Amino acid sequence: MYKIMKKSLVLKIILCLIFSTITVSCRKELDSSLEPKVSTGSTEKNETSIQTDNKEFDFLPSSTTNQVVKHKYYTLSYNEAFEQAEWVAYELKGIKSYHDYDRPFFIDDEKVKTGSADWRNYKRSGYDKGHLCPAGDMKFSKEAYDETFLTSNISPQKHDFNDGIWNTLEQKVRYWASKYDGIYVVTGGVLNDNLKTIGEEDVAVPEYFYKVLLDTSRSEYKMIGFLVPAVDSNKPLYEFVVPVDEIEKMTGIDFYPSLNDKIENNLEKSSDYKSWSFN
Repeated sequence: MYKIMKKSLVLKIILCLIFSTITVSCRKELDSSLEPKVSTGSTEKNETSIQTDNKEFDFLPSSTTNQVVKHKYYTLSYNEAFEQAEWVAYELKGIKSYHDYDRPFFIDDEKVKTGSADWRNYKRSGYDKGHLCPAGDMKFSKEAYDETFLTSNISPQKHDFNDGIWNTLEQKVRYWASKYDGIYVVTGGVLNDNLKTIGEEDVAVPEYFYKVLLDTSRSEYKMIGFLVPAVDSNKPLYEFVVPVDEIEKMTGIDFYPSLNDKIENNLEKSSDYKSWSFN
């Protein structure tokens, strides 16, 4: 009788172990199916795949100045030492209808506590008042368009750069916004010591400008970074693609920090642009 009871107990233990193993395995498979997908353009087997819900995604970067200014159509982080924004961030949707509005005058941004640089700093400087959030991205309404003409949203740019390669990139961003049903955009000049300055307020003249784009519209996340020297160029846009990590090191800014660390790290270390249409 004792031997029979012992065998029965052993059998129960074995069955419990089998059931526990199956349960853990199923739970792991279920958990992994709920994670988001990351697209780095790579086809390697160790690529991380994740799927996520994009509701109320916080796309704002970190601020090195703690002077974040929120407007209705974009947000910026103002750097008083350089008299301009270190970044401007906004969500850009595909615009179904464009309007040709009259260009307003540039005005100071009253929301900048330290005061944004006056537009007169640019007068006879040889530099354009280069938009960071382009007026062309906001042509869906007069209110949005006019909001881009705040002096907190401009940076000194040579005309051939502003109207050349930088404008080409801005147009490509609008194309991607339409193609991918909206993207997140962070843009600005690389601000560091020993830059040339203009005007009475010593507005810094960046030698490089950047854009960091994030597409979350599909099951796979895509990120791409551009670092563009502030000079005229006929090079194709993909030659300015760099890992976002490189831009972070140059600026001290953490882009899209609300992303899961694993996703963020995989996206930011890649400079593969094949998942973005350059046609």
